[in-house]
Amino acid sequence: MTQPLRVLSLIPPMTQLNTPYPSTAYLTGFLRAQGVDAHQADLAVALVLRLFSADGLATLRAAAEAAPRTPALDFHLAAADLIAQVTPRVIAFLQGRDPTLAHRINSRAFLPEGPRFAPVDVGIPGQEDEPDPLGWAFGTLGAQDRARHLATLFLNDLADAVRDALDPRFEFVRYGEKLAASQPTFDALANALAAPETPLDTWLRELAVAEVARLQPTVVLLSCPFPGSVYAAFRIAQAIKAAHPSITTVLGGGYVNTELRELAEPRVFDFFDFVTLDAGERVLLALLEHLGGKRSRQRLIRSFVREDGAVKYLNFIGEGEVPIDQTGTPTWDGLPLNQYLSLLDMLNPMHRLWSDGRWNKLTVAQGCYWKKCSFCDVDLDYIGRYEAANAAVLADRMEAIVAETGQTGFHFVDEAAPPKALKALADEILRRRLSVSWWGNVRFEKTFTPALAEKLAESGCIAISGGLEVASDRLLKLMQKGVSVDQVARVTKAFADQGILVHAYLMYGFPTQTAQDTVDALEYVRQLFEEGCLHSGFFHRFTCTVHSPVGKHPEQFGVQLIPLPDSPFAKNDIGFIDPTGVDHDRLGLGLKRGLYNFMHGVGLDWDVRRFFEEVRVPKPTVKRGHIARALAAGSGAHA
Repeated sequence: MTQPLRVLSLIPPMTQLNTPYPSTAYLTGFLRAQGVDAHQADLAVALVLRLFSADGLATLRAAAEAAPRTPALDFHLAAADLIAQVTPRVIAFLQGRDPTLAHRINSRAFLPEGPRFAPVDVGIPGQEDEPDPLGWAFGTLGAQDRARHLATLFLNDLADAVRDALDPRFEFVRYGEKLAASQPTFDALANALAAPETPLDTWLRELAVAEVARLQPTVVLLSCPFPGSVYAAFRIAQAIKAAHPSITTVLGGGYVNTELRELAEPRVFDFFDFVTLDAGERVLLALLEHLGGKRSRQRLIRSFVREDGAVKYLNFIGEGEVPIDQTGTPTWDGLPLNQYLSLLDMLNPMHRLWSDGRWNKLTVAQGCYWKKCSFCDVDLDYIGRYEAANAAVLADRMEAIVAETGQTGFHFVDEAAPPKALKALADEILRRRLSVSWWGNVRFEKTFTPALAEKLAESGCIAISGGLEVASDRLLKLMQKGVSVDQVARVTKAFADQGILVHAYLMYGFPTQTAQDTVDALEYVRQLFEEGCLHSGFFHRFTCTVHSPVGKHPEQFGVQLIPLPDSPFAKNDIGFIDPTGVDHDRLGLGLKRGLYNFMHGVGLDWDVRRFFEEVRVPKPTVKRGHIARALAAGSGAHA
């Protein structure tokens, strides 16, 4: 007689500390709707809370005393008694259980302040004489936010001590990331997993074994969204296999979907019985049928297995994906919603939404309706298979989630939420008179008119992010982004005029980008801030991936790829040679410096060349007032 299946989905360290990563909530809700006995747990937040317990801090102190001294450890040991005293209160404050502690924290006499506090007293360029260096960010009444920021700096000092004394791989949102990110072989990860446990490894093993003992699963799913969660996922699987070898372990998630698509490393299956790709619903139904004796192994879907010592990919064709309207309502049942830490590490107003507050995660549409951008993994399932959910179904899910969690804030985690679907959802929210707040990512396309922006704001939209990428019409066309700088200006202004926070994703180092392109891009960004179109932004360096159009057809973008070595394990990022020979690393410093100042209202009337201290750059070719004229020209079209 086959044993009844019980599924446990685990979130491995590290993902987020302010809110659960949504993959287990999605899968648990779906499996329960199918009648499966499904459960979930977050070992990421559990590990951090174990670290900050009295026993964890005592272990850290003992390790610090035995380790070679660093500035972080010198501070930690000097303040160890006070750290042990205040840490439980800081954790309670960041969990929202002790809000009045904000006044003590803001006094700057309550927390021991280590190296991470140094920037607080420096202030920002152009305002060095400001008596309150944080006044620009929090004013005189932002007591809770100011205290959260200071408390986060305190935890960052602790994290530095953890890295120096306990485990050099540790970070709050990335753990052992370099062991997994685009690693051509499994050797580095295998060596780390074979090494003696660090205290963090021991605690993680104990937490994993305890969850298994409590819930008695027959199948454990480990969802790895990022390279920084892979090492811990393997450690968890290692612990489960050692204690309960009969339990089936399964690895999936965003990291697997992008980096392990050509997996050929048999050693992975010392830890996992199955490795699965892409959307999990149909894959898991097939896998559970197989484990229940109702489906042959050969009829598994998008699954890697080990047979006769070699990796084999099984993908039975002929069964469609589960429609998004039938994937069920995500559930957070089983996750410790009152234990998450609302951190405020970066003062960028959009970045705080990712780390501050517990957001209910929901998807408006599977995939991307545009799926043309040349830097994006447009052929992979998470981008290429587009399907929007029905507005009534989404509103039903939102109502159910609010009833379950008591929280009315939603983060729509779409690659690019489609305007038509957002309009329909906004109409449904307004019709039902739902009191919710929401934010998400969009394409800054012309469909987002001032009228639609107003409707979205009325429905609860508080923030929007989108890709301006390289603010250059030539490069936007090469990227096949489908927008222009002028169009982005009009769309972002429409959102901003409705009180919606607008964040721009920005990119540098794209193929054939010149120094002139870079300077002009920063000038466009300066004008967008000057005209009130943007409130926030972030520049990141372009990375070529093997799944993107640039990675597949480099000749179309004027670059030459640097061949990857044979890779039985991870394969994603790929280097390239750009004939322009531009030093993007040095230019990137100027871009980030300029953007940092613009967000603080500094330098909005400067020549942008002033920000490029490391390299001589040409004069911008973009005329001053360009964005203002584009907005004026566009206003007539919407009159």
